[in-house]
Amino acid sequence: MVNFKVAQSEKKDAIEAVTSLKEQLSDIDACLVLFFVSSSYPPDTICKAMAESFTDAHTVGCTTAGEISTGKMGVNSIVAMAWGRDALKELKIEVLENIKTDPNAVAKAFKSFETSLGQQMKYLDPTRYAGIVIFDGMSGCEEIINDQIGNQTNVPFVGGTAGDDLKFLCTYLFLNGKTYSEGAILMLMEPSNGFEILKTQSCELTGKKLTPTKVDEKQRMVIEFDDKPAALAYSQALNVSVDDLPKYFSTYPFGLVFDEENIFIRGVIYIMEDLSLKFACLLKQGLELDILHSRDIIADTKAYLEKHKIDDKQAIVEFHCAYRFIELSAKNQLKEYPELFGNVPTIGFSTYGESYIGHINQTSTMLILK
Repeated sequence: MVNFKVAQSEKKDAIEAVTSLKEQLSDIDACLVLFFVSSSYPPDTICKAMAESFTDAHTVGCTTAGEISTGKMGVNSIVAMAWGRDALKELKIEVLENIKTDPNAVAKAFKSFETSLGQQMKYLDPTRYAGIVIFDGMSGCEEIINDQIGNQTNVPFVGGTAGDDLKFLCTYLFLNGKTYSEGAILMLMEPSNGFEILKTQSCELTGKKLTPTKVDEKQRMVIEFDDKPAALAYSQALNVSVDDLPKYFSTYPFGLVFDEENIFIRGVIYIMEDLSLKFACLLKQGLELDILHSRDIIADTKAYLEKHKIDDKQAIVEFHCAYRFIELSAKNQLKEYPELFGNVPTIGFSTYGESYIGHINQTSTMLILK
């Protein structure tokens, strides 16, 4: 019995692409079809076509900044993973809408889960249940929602933020034929054979530190580091000019460091006219940050996957930072990276941020199905 199967299409026409996926997945009785798709396709067309093609399964997905499937990594495509009915003992799905204004969005979704399961979320066994969370890329609410999830359950949720191929204009979420923006999708599942959650990043400490002394949390902006204009302090720490600083954003990101195994990366997006720095994650005033230096993604990921023996697993769902995608592309390693996962059925996408415990950048978070 096949529990997981992956399909991929690069056909330009949306209907033809979905038809190709349907043909590739025709031999599996699916309860869930998880799909990730380039923003080059019309979102409503893709969403409805997926629901109409897989009428006996939940269809869940989002737009991306790059797509990952077994042995492949690229752009302008659609990828899908069909989950057979024996793959999951339980599957519950809720959409969070109005997450910018509704402080009870997570509580409402969890109440629905609890009604279905007959058990409170805070008492669910975190070794049996796992969650996936997918965010709209323009909401800026990942920290709030992840905090609410962590405050109300011990079930580990892993996920990512939808993209739009680096246009940063509008991203979309999809569920059962309906398109959403400014929201999030929560999936609660009990995999039949267990799971692991892995987090890997490829950075090391430089010994240099900066402390945000003036921030705009709502805008994810650092205005000053150590009482200096943020971009000036950052450029001085790296001994480069402010004009050249954007070249170093992905090579020298910031991180909240608990130890060398627990680094939570915060990436810079751009410099404002007043030399403030716009980040992809929220930063707290007075909370010291380490300046990190990126390492070889291929070597680090290979060592990590070998340590966790992923070659005997059933499937992988990966949420992979767009900055990592850009770096792999610059080094001509887009073919080499997905080959690290061997023949394990794999699906994923390049994100505008990854979720695990909190909201992070320049990281790969993975749900591994045993």
